[in-house]
Amino acid sequence: MIKCGIIGGTGYVAGELLRCLVHHPGAEIDFVYSHSQPGKVVSGVHQDMFFNNELVFTGQINPNVDVLFLCLGHGNSGKFLSENSFATHTRIIDLSNDFRMQADAQFEGKNFVYGLVELNKEKIQQAGNIANPGCFATAIQLALLPLAKEHLLNDDVHVHAITGSTGAGQSLTETAHFSWRNNNLSIYKAFAHQHLGEITENVKALQNNFDHSLNFLPLRGDFTRGIFASMYTRCDLPEEALVTLFEEYYKNAAFTFLSKNAIHLKQVVNSNYCLLQVQKIDGKVLVTSIIDNLLKGAAGQAIQNMNLMFGLEESAGLNLKANYL
Repeated sequence: MIKCGIIGGTGYVAGELLRCLVHHPGAEIDFVYSHSQPGKVVSGVHQDMFFNNELVFTGQINPNVDVLFLCLGHGNSGKFLSENSFATHTRIIDLSNDFRMQADAQFEGKNFVYGLVELNKEKIQQAGNIANPGCFATAIQLALLPLAKEHLLNDDVHVHAITGSTGAGQSLTETAHFSWRNNNLSIYKAFAHQHLGEITENVKALQNNFDHSLNFLPLRGDFTRGIFASMYTRCDLPEEALVTLFEEYYKNAAFTFLSKNAIHLKQVVNSNYCLLQVQKIDGKVLVTSIIDNLLKGAAGQAIQNMNLMFGLEESAGLNLKANYL
């Protein structure tokens, strides 16, 4: 059994890691670290863990775990690793943005591989450490990568994506408050979202001549989970050829599928799936992409990466059906 440690155990992403790990046939939870809740039962925070009152938050770290999930705020993972040492066999899976860019992938002797399975599966299987992609970055890249691979991104790309309130984390802010979020909608970080860097870098890894604008408008939605992203750009290929291109790119993907019909968030919420739809309208290719931001966009993808790193079945612990109703 793979012994797993979780750092930053009180947040939404850690809660989803726990949900996946308690059902995982090849892994077990060794410890859940929290600087604010040591000694308290995990079910006191993650109340859906009511069936296990023996699992307790700890302020102590086992440096010999097989894999360590870092669920810390952006900018804090590097600091944590600088202050704490782990065994040479311990694999690190970081869910912040600290190591996602190539310029940051080398850290104190550790090399972090960008953990988008549909892009880097073979590298992930050989990796010692993983930089888990951002949630928006996952949904958007899965819509763009098949086009980039065939060098078809030859005009400005326009992306519109809306995320649920859990994307903002558990800390209460003005725009996460129920009274503000309910029946409301707003744009934030227009054309300047922090995930643009990793998206652009990986698009260019497949299409090195991409030099157009990637115009991204992120929105806050009045729902809790999920990302609904739509992307369009000019393209000469007919729709039938585009569909074939996407089907070929994802033919061996365990969790990314193409739909011939209109898609909606309920098809993927509470699952590790990404569902795509490709259309050709007025000389433009329109790709719609949907994921659960906490699973395929965070914890589920981290488990998927762990499975590949340890030679397990890629879908282990992740056979989760969406809550359709």
